[in-house]
Amino acid sequence: MNAAAPQPRENQGQPAPRIDGRLKVTGGARYAADLPLNNLAHAVLVTSDIARGKVAALHLDKARAVPGVLDIVSYGDVDGISRPVHGNTSATSLGPLHEKTIMHDGQIMALVVADTLEAASEAAELVRADYTAERPSASLDSPGTQTEPAAGASEMYPEDPETGDFDKAFATAPVKLEAEYVTAPETHNPIELFSTTCAWTDDQLTLYEPTQNVHGFKAEIARQLQIDPAKVRVVCPYVGGAFGSKGPMTPRTAIVALAARRLKRPVRCVVSRMQGYTTATYRAETRHRIRMGATPDGRITAFGHEGWELTSRTDNYVVGGVDTTSRMYGYGAVACKVHLVKADRQTPGYMRSPPETPYMFPLESAMDELAARLAIDPVALRRINDTRTDPVSGKPYSSRSLMQCYDEAARAFGWSKRDPRPGAMRDGDWLIGWGCATACYPTYVGAATARVHLSADGQVLVQSASHEIGTGIRTVAAQMAAEQLGVEIAAVTVEMGDTGLPPAPVSGGSVSTASVCSAVMKACADIRGRLFRSVVTSNEGPLAGRDAARLALKDGKVIGGDGTEQMLAEAFKAVGVGVIEAYAEFVPQGAPGDAARKLYQGKSTLVGGGSGEKVMYAFGAEFVEVRVRARTREIRVPRMVGAFAGGRIMNTRTARSQLMGGMIWGLGAALHEETQIDPRHARTVNRDLQDYLVAVNADVGDVQVILVPEVDADVNPAGIKGLGELGNVGTSAAIANAIHHATGLRIRHLPIRLDDLLAA
Repeated sequence: MNAAAPQPRENQGQPAPRIDGRLKVTGGARYAADLPLNNLAHAVLVTSDIARGKVAALHLDKARAVPGVLDIVSYGDVDGISRPVHGNTSATSLGPLHEKTIMHDGQIMALVVADTLEAASEAAELVRADYTAERPSASLDSPGTQTEPAAGASEMYPEDPETGDFDKAFATAPVKLEAEYVTAPETHNPIELFSTTCAWTDDQLTLYEPTQNVHGFKAEIARQLQIDPAKVRVVCPYVGGAFGSKGPMTPRTAIVALAARRLKRPVRCVVSRMQGYTTATYRAETRHRIRMGATPDGRITAFGHEGWELTSRTDNYVVGGVDTTSRMYGYGAVACKVHLVKADRQTPGYMRSPPETPYMFPLESAMDELAARLAIDPVALRRINDTRTDPVSGKPYSSRSLMQCYDEAARAFGWSKRDPRPGAMRDGDWLIGWGCATACYPTYVGAATARVHLSADGQVLVQSASHEIGTGIRTVAAQMAAEQLGVEIAAVTVEMGDTGLPPAPVSGGSVSTASVCSAVMKACADIRGRLFRSVVTSNEGPLAGRDAARLALKDGKVIGGDGTEQMLAEAFKAVGVGVIEAYAEFVPQGAPGDAARKLYQGKSTLVGGGSGEKVMYAFGAEFVEVRVRARTREIRVPRMVGAFAGGRIMNTRTARSQLMGGMIWGLGAALHEETQIDPRHARTVNRDLQDYLVAVNADVGDVQVILVPEVDADVNPAGIKGLGELGNVGTSAAIANAIHHATGLRIRHLPIRLDDLLAA
């Protein structure tokens, strides 16, 4: 065992290496745009260079004249395609080629298809548009925006949380805090570019696209193309970076499918890095007003959180993170409200912990400010206000190990040595600051199906249309099957990422491990039950006549309660079969009875979080050290420590990897990432990795991840809480709090840059 493969503690699985790791590092893993197809044509998007107005004319003659150009799909060509419907399977309701109205920067205006990528790129550059341009609204404070209540605007956010008399509680509180916070827009930059490849065989469509929802894509593309879903297959063996960006389908997919049908040959469109900034979703900017009232001993008596989120003119995309902040501590009265601000931008979408990341930053920053005002240690303030019940609904938590996380992380970090006075800790020319914050993520689980084969030679095949987006789902599914069927993980093969396999929920909301492993558990239990019944009812064999309930599978053997053994191959021979196959449908408690059937229609049913009889969340505590050079105000983060409790940990290696990656992402959000929008033209300025800053190796010092043991029998049969989105939730606030501790400067917006400290 080593730091990358932590020693398992209670209720934690072995740090097995990824079963697909060698394929990934040697190039053997094939991604959607890598899959070879005969007679492949190449396509390039043509996008607008205004953010609002109309296309008066699109000049295509020069583009058509480029040698090798096969077709150009544009306005007037998509009458047979239904418009998208905004929701979990579609990123927007905007059909960009259905009308010549431009709703955002970089909107699709045409698709150029050619024999070669070079010819398609050259022709796309030659397309020219005449516009009737209008002045756009760029961001939250731009003239011309439209502000609406978020409650009821989306089924994802039905109402604003509130309880008690907030106005009275806040007015009478001995200590008051009121502050405004802002988070910047962020853009997905996955290593694997967005792409679509479509191939028709007669009236059968095969779609190769990186996606977090193969069955959802199948249903949505069939609806848009107005064809039978049974005639669509979606293939996506691996995804090279997702975290929301490849969850909902964009309008590109149907346009490429139409081009392939028109040409009667496969067409592939790999979106350029620059076009990915405007043709896919992103994390929208937010603004927050926090009001907190407290007693001198630190008890919070009033909590108010008002948020403003940017969205598009066409769609009501809501993250509504007050659902989380309103239940985080044992407040007295609560009043929360969310507003949507409509501007001339594309529809935002999911990005790693979509509500929690922008909404927990103001809460955890405010907790630090309140602690300083009260002269109470920030960890102690959280301990004073820790709660076992949701303050709004009154429901109990299924488990809540927040303070255990703080205890372990604080001990490892050395928090007791902190001098609380801002600017008091120094190392030569470097000002040293220590900060902490809470990480959290709601525990969801979805209906899932799986098929498992066990053969007489001990080989296992697991089939699930889940998605390997880098989280290690193939590996933990293999571990679950190996554990349940008593074989080594090397004996397990896992097939995923194809609509020909049993459906799984969307790989979002940190649900995949819990959902898929629960379905695999159920299928394996069926296999064991059938095998054991056959063995004990056989006319011969060492286990004939035994109690089937006392049998077990281990090391390729069927073992009785008294230690009597029968080799698996002999047991199969007695049964008279070479393979036992089981198909299982797992429907979590609280989900409708038809949730498994809906999976085949591309609809995921997720339950958990605050929706059930108990509130289900995973928690963590993050501590960071920040160093700020006194003269130049350079910011460095030499170390971060995070402790996290996520129920049963299936694999300590993959769990640590996810949590460490989340903390690094949080560092990037705190100090680097910002999609800069021209306020005059509502256009993205920094649309490449040269100008869009992300955290790189030199930015990341020591990152320590502590996996806190936790048992929770309520969340799902496997006892698993999702981890993929947990790690980055508290990091930004912890860094901002540490910067205040180092400098005495309270920066309430993200990202925090050197010039913010110089200006202050």
